[in-house]
Amino acid sequence: MSQYKIAHIREQGIDLIVIPLDSSFGYKSESDQHDSISRLQACASSAGLAGTVVPIWREGSGHRFIAPPNWLPFFRTFSWNDAIRNLNKELTCG
Repeated sequence: MSQYKIAHIREQGIDLIVIPLDSSFGYKSESDQHDSISRLQACASSAGLAGTVVPIWREGSGHRFIAPPNWLPFFRTFSWNDAIRNLNKELTCG
């Protein structure tokens, strides 16, 4: 079982599930990243959480994320510290 501290936030009337991940996520292939996102999305849905999963991870002194195109402007201003400050739930995936 894997446990994740998540930031389940509502922005502009939309639920988002921001999941800080280990920096090694950035070294996975695009296909593996999307498979991981799909598994996390299914896990969040089965836990009764509404919203789109957005992984975020540290890269050097900054961070990266994968978000739907319409959310890119928001996440470009959403810092790593914002993600950590908004952690408010725990998600357990089997």
